[in-house]
Amino acid sequence: MSSEPPPPGRGQPPDDDPFKKQPPPASGGGSPYDSPYGGGAPPPPPPGGGDFGAPPPPPYGGDPYGGGASDPLAGMPPLADSGKRVLARIIDMLIVGAVTALLLWAVGWGSVDLDDVEAGSSFGRSLLTAILYMGYDVVMISKTGQTLGKQLMKLRVANLDNGATPAMQTSVVRAAVLWLPFAFCCWLLWTVICGGWSFFDRPYKQGLHDKAAKTVVVSTA
Repeated sequence: MSSEPPPPGRGQPPDDDPFKKQPPPASGGGSPYDSPYGGGAPPPPPPGGGDFGAPPPPPYGGDPYGGGASDPLAGMPPLADSGKRVLARIIDMLIVGAVTALLLWAVGWGSVDLDDVEAGSSFGRSLLTAILYMGYDVVMISKTGQTLGKQLMKLRVANLDNGATPAMQTSVVRAAVLWLPFAFCCWLLWTVICGGWSFFDRPYKQGLHDKAAKTVVVSTA
């Protein structure tokens, strides 16, 4: 029977992903996941009680040593500031919006009389807008975890479970939740609701698109 490890499963992040969370180094014998003290059981508390040697609580809730749900953000950079996320989103909207406006003008949809709007052309504008915004987001996020706006703000999108760059399928889900309502019905309201959710969400500061894709935005600074 071969002792070689099985090949990674489909959809798993590559081993050379520099952002993927790494397991903590082992100390002493045994597995570093068996105990916070390496191999063996933790030392007993000092006489008379007290909490000497007790591990500190994780910053985002849960017990990293098996007493409850583990902290998914252990080993990851700090969560991004929501204000910087807004600035990054505005930058991306300006970039893609400029390209969208040029293409709409090129196909004759750049100037529309509000008193004479054809349903076909209106749907076509929305569809083109959705394709451009989603395509931009999916390609950039699945490649590096960063759009141009996030690069300027030193932010990155990461999988919540392992810290790796989101795969294509994850990026599509995230972009669809963010941009489809934006393009077809309520762009300003949806941008405020979807992106602004991170200001109030705890403990992971996720927008609605992050919740759907199980991602977080972290700082790279």
